[in-house]
Amino acid sequence: MSAVRRIVPDRCCAVIVDLQDFFLSQVDKRFGFRIKANTGNLVRLLSYFQVPIVVTLERPVGLKGSLPKEIRKQLDNRARTFEKDFFDLCKDKKILGHLRRLKKRQVIIAGCETDVCVLQSCLGLLSLGYEVYVMEELIFSSSRNVDAAIARMKAEGAVFLTYKALYYELIESVEGPFNPKRGLKKFEPFPDDLPDSAV
Repeated sequence: MSAVRRIVPDRCCAVIVDLQDFFLSQVDKRFGFRIKANTGNLVRLLSYFQVPIVVTLERPVGLKGSLPKEIRKQLDNRARTFEKDFFDLCKDKKILGHLRRLKKRQVIIAGCETDVCVLQSCLGLLSLGYEVYVMEELIFSSSRNVDAAIARMKAEGAVFLTYKALYYELIESVEGPFNPKRGLKKFEPFPDDLPDSAV
């Protein structure tokens, strides 16, 4: 029997791939608003569990823009931002070096474009032995049909999950993330205004 893969805060990091103004401008405004709101909530959730976050920005950043300020303000001091030229973030030596120094084997992915940088980065991470978890509500593309890209990621071993599934997998208990009976690490009080599902 193969071992069941579960997300463990101490073993994971997250990557927000190229969530920039240029790409957001190519999707419906309401959908773009939801992407930004949900990604901001993802950042807050992961920051609570002290999960390091990597942000990539496709060059030229002057033309394509930076991470939206609503999300940027949620990042903590564990977050690092890198500019990249390659669609597969693993081909960038600085990004790959940083990921290796984090010593995390699980990577949670959000961002765009589903059929370009998200796909190629997932394939790169999987080829290096990482467990890859793709946030299905938090990836997008200017292309209408990304079914083939999603099927390929799944066939290669990427696990797709929703924000709600991740939320409850990390929380683990109705008592919240800290349960003295289980000897879990104690964090700050859990934010009451953090939604348990995507908008």
